[in-house]
Amino acid sequence: MSRRAGLLLHPTSLPGPFGVGDIGPAAERFLDFLAAAGQKLWQFLPLGPPAWAGSPYGALSAFAGNPLLLSPERLFEDGLLARKDFSPLPRFPAGQVVFGKVDIYKEKLLRRAWERFRAGQGEIKAAEVEAFRHGQAQSFWLEEWAIFAALKAAHGGKPHWEWKKTLAHRRPASIKQAAAQLRAEVDYQVFLQFLFARQWQRLRHEAGRRGVALMGDLPIYVARDSADLWSQPHLFDLDQNLEPRHVAGVPPDYFSKDGQLWGNPLYDWRRMAREGFRWWKQRVRANLAQTDLVRLDHFRGFAGFWQVRAGERTARNGSWQPGPGAALFAALAKDLGRLPLVAEDLGEITPDVDQLRDAFGLPGMKVLQFGFGNESNGHTPHNVGKNTVVYTGTHDNDTAAGWTRKLSREDRERFRLYTGGGAKEPGWTLIRAAYTTAAEIALVPVQDLLGLGNAARMNTPGKSRGNWAWRLAPGALRKEHADRLRRLAEVSERIPKNP
Repeated sequence: MSRRAGLLLHPTSLPGPFGVGDIGPAAERFLDFLAAAGQKLWQFLPLGPPAWAGSPYGALSAFAGNPLLLSPERLFEDGLLARKDFSPLPRFPAGQVVFGKVDIYKEKLLRRAWERFRAGQGEIKAAEVEAFRHGQAQSFWLEEWAIFAALKAAHGGKPHWEWKKTLAHRRPASIKQAAAQLRAEVDYQVFLQFLFARQWQRLRHEAGRRGVALMGDLPIYVARDSADLWSQPHLFDLDQNLEPRHVAGVPPDYFSKDGQLWGNPLYDWRRMAREGFRWWKQRVRANLAQTDLVRLDHFRGFAGFWQVRAGERTARNGSWQPGPGAALFAALAKDLGRLPLVAEDLGEITPDVDQLRDAFGLPGMKVLQFGFGNESNGHTPHNVGKNTVVYTGTHDNDTAAGWTRKLSREDRERFRLYTGGGAKEPGWTLIRAAYTTAAEIALVPVQDLLGLGNAARMNTPGKSRGNWAWRLAPGALRKEHADRLRRLAEVSERIPKNP
């Protein structure tokens, strides 16, 4: 790594007229801001199609892109939409995504683009889509995803275990018959993934042109209602009826007396190892085809994971089980060479997790909001090491302003004495502290750059509603923000000083 800084913002949080941020012109304007501010990284959350409530950490596929991120403006440029297709434009609320309302509107636009494509209109040719469909980078997942998505639509969105048993259990004759009957819908789903790849690669090119690297996010687990589990059930810890035998979570701790019961199906790591971790190689390779750097969520689960018997109502009665450990990362390194990965090693971390991270030279994470408690710890700025990605806060934290307001009087005074700042500009105080640590990468949520309060929080762990919906106001990022951030990046040597 090289010493640099960046901003954390999910594309859905970008401003724009269509109810949700996307990967079109607004994303390129954000790249312009990053470049002007001397920022060398844009980090975002996972890009897959959410299975529920807009959560990017519970995707329907580990490989597919989220069609909700497609830019209608880019489709207009491609001749796949006309101006009349945008009318009537619903009145979307400012500052947040209403996912149900947005889903309906954007689906209408995407179906219209599909109709125009099938009629031979626009710049995209059928041969381009077919070449994409059969390309080596997509061959191992795209058709299975398209069939899964078509079947899910045909079943009114129901999860695959509620489908007809011969389809849920993937009886070859039933799948072949369904794929033939739903051929138009399967083709539509392939078309959407072609559009996503096309728009994403344009965005990545524009990022590179501005000297901005892209940092993705890879959740360790997939959703039960996913194309991955449906298409390759042998890779998961399932019983003979394809029901999860155990599910994922974390044990009780200081913050949660019942632990956290995530409910994701667990992997059959022994089977994955016998296959040479093929699926994981494909997954990491696919993520790195979209980005320059990838954050591995819940890294400690690769060393050891908390296993809870399916049907339990809390995570209390679980047990620790060994993860794949060094064998997985050795296989990845053999396949990919250098591993441009970041280990999300937050929470209760044991020595084996540190050893696994360090054995492969992966940078870990530190969050400054965790560094001002009763005593100094690894998150306190002077303890942050070089091979680290330091954050003021993450998508799971409150904003700096919201966090400061909740500090005890004692902790607020410690924060003030340590940083020389305080409640007036807590976001900038933490940004300055992050930039001046030894960490090679400093990342800041846009909310902290703007000094926004609790209402701008992206996610509250354990809260089932109201997450992932925050959006940036149009024009909120101004030249004075870019100038101030750039100057701080210069004096902290995160970019070369101006000649």
